[in-house]
Amino acid sequence: MFTGIVQGTARIAAASTTDGVLRLTLDLPTGLGRGLVPGASVSVSGVCLTAVEIVEDRVQFDVIDETLRRTTLGERTTGDLVDVERAASFGDEIGGHLISGHIWGVGEVVEVAREGENTRVRIRPPASARKYILEKGYIGLDGASLTIGQVQPDGAFDVHLIPETLRLTTFDQARPGTRINVEVDAQTQAVVDTVERVLAARGV
Repeated sequence: MFTGIVQGTARIAAASTTDGVLRLTLDLPTGLGRGLVPGASVSVSGVCLTAVEIVEDRVQFDVIDETLRRTTLGERTTGDLVDVERAASFGDEIGGHLISGHIWGVGEVVEVAREGENTRVRIRPPASARKYILEKGYIGLDGASLTIGQVQPDGAFDVHLIPETLRLTTFDQARPGTRINVEVDAQTQAVVDTVERVLAARGV
């Protein structure tokens, strides 16, 4: 599990595909690889990946076809930046909300508005996630825990970003057309699905 508080960006040092598996090599921010061991989980642009090989702050991950199908990782190339967070440990402060790293699908940035230090990003979510997107609810975007702002009639929604979020994540590079990994909040999903089941059982 992760807290949704992105710890920095990592540059892709290499990306190659063999037998349908993407081998992704990242240069983590200095010191972030300390204590990381093979088998440990790391959130990479919101996707929970398992570390395979580690040399100081350079880490390799294998990305299989199901993950490539549901996320943007297959679109990444050498030199790209990705958001990273180490797995949470017992007793860690949960500054965002609990994120599993299991991506629902890919959303798309439709608008970026900047006014002074304020940045608003409007995102069109994947269709499967729309019913779980509620104003003031939580959403995981490329691994960042964010609060949903206004939701549009067509399902697009706003997030409002502080300068520190822009500094620590790849959101500073977001432009219309940028594709972003989306994870809905598990508690919201549970409530919505339960209500739907109860109403369906009552024939409503």
